[in-house]
Amino acid sequence: MTTESIYRYAVPIRVVLVLAYVAGLIGLQLPAVAGYFKALTALNLLATLAVLLYFHTDWQPSFYFYVALAVLTGFFVEVLGVHTGAVFGGPYAYGTGLGPKIWGVPPVIGVNWLLLTYCFGSLADRLSLPVYMKAILAATGMVLLDFLIEPVAIRLDFWTWFGGPIPLQNYLGWWLVALVLLSVWYGLPFRKENRVAGLIISLQAFFFAGHNLLYYL
Repeated sequence: MTTESIYRYAVPIRVVLVLAYVAGLIGLQLPAVAGYFKALTALNLLATLAVLLYFHTDWQPSFYFYVALAVLTGFFVEVLGVHTGAVFGGPYAYGTGLGPKIWGVPPVIGVNWLLLTYCFGSLADRLSLPVYMKAILAATGMVLLDFLIEPVAIRLDFWTWFGGPIPLQNYLGWWLVALVLLSVWYGLPFRKENRVAGLIISLQAFFFAGHNLLYYL
C-alpha cells in the first residue's frame, strides 16, 4: 500500500479515533454502562496501536525489532514490579480492567509501553535537538502523562497500590524504563514520523484529564 493510499483514509480514521475516546470518557462515567466500557479498554488500546501502525511508513527489520523490544520489555518490567516491588517502588497489583493476565500482568500493558514510547518518540523527533535531549523530553512527557493516568487507573481497577500513596519511585521507574527504550528508538535506522502520533497523545491526555476532572467535580 502506498503512502498516498494510506493517507487517503486519514480523516475518517481520525474521526473514529476521536469518537472512540470521547465515548470511553462518557461511558466509563455512567454507572449503567461503565462495566461494558471497562471491558473494552484493552481492545481500545489494541485498536489505537493498530491505527498508529497503519500510519507507520518505514517497515524495516529494525522497526520490527523495536516493536518486539518495547512490548516484551514493558511486560517483563511490569512482571518484575508486581512480584518484587523493586522497579516502581512499592507493592501493587493489576485488577480486571485491562483484561486477562499472565504472571499477574495483562499482556496488553506491553502494548501500552510500545504505544507511548512510539508516540512521544515521534513527537520529540520533530524538534531540532540532539538525540539525547529528544529521548529525555519524550521520557519526561510519558511521566507527565502518568501523573494523569495513575488516579484514573486506580479508580477503574486497572491496578492498585498497596500500603500508602503512589510512591515517587513509580515515576522515576517510568522515566528510566522509558528513557532506555527511547534511546534504542532513536538509535535504530527507521523513519520516526507518524501523522497520528500527536493526536493519540492528545486523546490520551484528554481522556485521563477528563476523568480526573469529573472525579473531583
